[in-house]
Amino acid sequence: MSKNLVIVESPAKAKTIKKYLGKDFEVLASYGHVRDLVPKDGAVDTSGSFDMKYQIIDRNEKHVRAIISALKDADALFLATDPDREGEAISWHLVELLKEKGALKNKPVKRVVFHEITERAVNEAIANPRDIAFDLVNAQQARRALDYLVGFNLSPLLWRKIQPGLSAGRVQSPALRLICERELEIRAFIPQEYWTLDARAQKDAQSFAAKLTELDGQKVEQFTLTDAGGSEAAKVRILAAAQGSLKVVAVDKKQRRRNPSPPFTTSTLQQEANRKLGFTSSRTMRTAQQLYEGVDLGGDTVGLISYMRTDSVSLAQEAIAEIRKTIVREFGDKTLPAEARYYKSKSKNAQEAHEAVRPTSASRTPKSVARYLTPDQAKLYELIWKRAMACQMNPAVFDTVAADLKAGLQHTFRANGSVLLEPGFLAAYNIKVTDPLDKSDEDDEDDKRLPVLVVGETVNLLDLDAEQHFTQPPPRYTEASLVKTLEEFDIGRPSTYASIISTLQAREYVRLDSKQFTPTDVGMIVNKFLTDHFTQYVDYEFTAKLEDDLDAVSRGEREWVPLLADFWGSFKPRVDEKMELTRQEVSETRQIGTDPASGKPVSARLGRYGPFVQIGTKDDADKPRFASLRANQRIDTVTLADALALFQLPRRLGTLENGEEVEVNIGRFGPYARYGKSFVSLKKDDDPYTIGLPRAIELIEQKAAALEAATIKVFEAAGIRIIKGRFGPYISDGTRRANIPKTRDPETLSALDCEFFLNEAEQKDKAAGGKKSGKGKASKKTAATAKTATKTAAKSVVKKSTAKKSTAKKAAKKKKP
Repeated sequence: MSKNLVIVESPAKAKTIKKYLGKDFEVLASYGHVRDLVPKDGAVDTSGSFDMKYQIIDRNEKHVRAIISALKDADALFLATDPDREGEAISWHLVELLKEKGALKNKPVKRVVFHEITERAVNEAIANPRDIAFDLVNAQQARRALDYLVGFNLSPLLWRKIQPGLSAGRVQSPALRLICERELEIRAFIPQEYWTLDARAQKDAQSFAAKLTELDGQKVEQFTLTDAGGSEAAKVRILAAAQGSLKVVAVDKKQRRRNPSPPFTTSTLQQEANRKLGFTSSRTMRTAQQLYEGVDLGGDTVGLISYMRTDSVSLAQEAIAEIRKTIVREFGDKTLPAEARYYKSKSKNAQEAHEAVRPTSASRTPKSVARYLTPDQAKLYELIWKRAMACQMNPAVFDTVAADLKAGLQHTFRANGSVLLEPGFLAAYNIKVTDPLDKSDEDDEDDKRLPVLVVGETVNLLDLDAEQHFTQPPPRYTEASLVKTLEEFDIGRPSTYASIISTLQAREYVRLDSKQFTPTDVGMIVNKFLTDHFTQYVDYEFTAKLEDDLDAVSRGEREWVPLLADFWGSFKPRVDEKMELTRQEVSETRQIGTDPASGKPVSARLGRYGPFVQIGTKDDADKPRFASLRANQRIDTVTLADALALFQLPRRLGTLENGEEVEVNIGRFGPYARYGKSFVSLKKDDDPYTIGLPRAIELIEQKAAALEAATIKVFEAAGIRIIKGRFGPYISDGTRRANIPKTRDPETLSALDCEFFLNEAEQKDKAAGGKKSGKGKASKKTAATAKTATKTAAKSVVKKSTAKKSTAKKAAKKKKP
């Protein structure tokens, strides 16, 4: 029997810690949060107290039962959840739940925190427990309440005014605004033409390039040369003045020192993993969690990195000492500074500023542990290890040269060169004196060697290269640049960035094309609605101020209830006011042109099921015609020709051998082909505007083969099949469908039984207004009464089934109603 019960968040973490603590400790996982707000209106009491109604999370109920059972035999409870706001809240929620269930029985409850899962750190934490930090708990409760109040009030407004299934969030919506505003900048951008002139010079068989910096005695700006004619005229003047050579008039030699970057925070880890490894934020955090919770290194399970949710760039003295020893061993004495480097954190929230993300042991080199890791784990560990080593190494030293060369008296060129003298911290990235700079670490355009140039000498001018350029719009956000911008604006916290980005993609507000975020039509319209009608709540400064206030709660500098009251007092009246808006006011219609065939207006807008184009208006005598936009089309850019082409559907492709006509169209759930009364969905690569009859037949045959493979039983004369479905077996006659009760074996059903279930499902649908399209669910009562089917059902089957008439009669005799 274990004397002590330790609770952590994940089973992987529990497995690792159990090995460190021995037989007197039982370690169980809560599997994350154990309670959450009830998912309905009124979960947060906004009348003044802001009391919150919680309920146990269904999927974790069995884990709570296991904890209660283990606690009966334990003398003390140790709460070892993560060392941050969320971890503190999980511990508090668990204690409150155990109190409700009377499971604690006055047993001591101790909170323990560690920032790395190593034997030393875990045992040290167990030896030095503390109480639950209620300031952190209150800060987390305030965040959860704010997220609930915003989501539960704004999201239904979006459903009514724009489209079902949409959502708004306290941090999600300002992040969407960033992406949409960047897109508007790109659309409004007008490119400007400009030209550059570069000299190709040579000395002692070594060629080098130099940029034009002075033309006709005037400094060259970006738009000094704006067309081909001007650049060609300038080239002629310079060549005439140079007479085949350039004179060196100035040489400036300097040494440049480049310092290493600080160790990783959550944010910089996500940025660098995206830039260098191509990882998404969620992939980075998932992999980092695995490295933190523990990896089996040939029988010894140990956490390889410190806690990965942190705003701090500081390192523990013990960690610095081990890193310095490893630097000497791996990279030599020359790369180690005389004194350790110390970095100051920019985080205002001291309670959450622990240590930077680092290896738990610097001596575990990436090479030594690689065979125990997955490819993702190995890549991310190497990234973290190298950054930790580099941050304690010497700066890299470069010799830089800038030389000015004259062509005649009026024209000047500048050549820049750079040579790496001492690699310093770059050695950690395998960059040596003879190598070019690691461009992915920090971009350096001037990393090139020049020949030795002396003032007063001349060098050969081989030619002048004129090159045309156009100014570029600001780039769309990548995951790395979005995370960096969110951090700069103080929107959200690094630990939430991955979930923010995932939500924007899940709601189809943005698409990730070529690693860049592009807002969808839905995203643009939602953003416009929020910025027009809830300006304050998507304002960057307001969001950042709210984050600062929540941080103040976590530090005990502010009370959380007045904070919620201030927010709600201005937010609720705004929501109530905007309920009066009409859908037309929110989803603006864009007029595209006029249909030449009918003379009616053609417009584009967002509907309940996505963006579409429309010919005519609701005021016309004839009903307007509608067509959904294709995946690559947008409301604000679709042309009249593109819009009219969408009305080619439905397209008739031809007929099958049985005489059934085949046509393709786009429905609510995507493109499909119809043949007779049956349908088959088109595949992702099938275009309904170009697909031909042979391909449609292929899809129909594939569906028939799949249906045959999934068929459990068939009554051919009655036209009824029993089919294996995704959610269990069901009955279908081609137009109607009914689920089979769990108490009935599909193999034993007769045609009579099937007809009864289909009739009952049809009647239920009619009673419900036909909303379920024949997909009625059979009840237990149905299962019992199916054996006594009505005469009407029996007659129906007998009429349909001529091949099995005698069987049906026997069944009717046996099963009296």
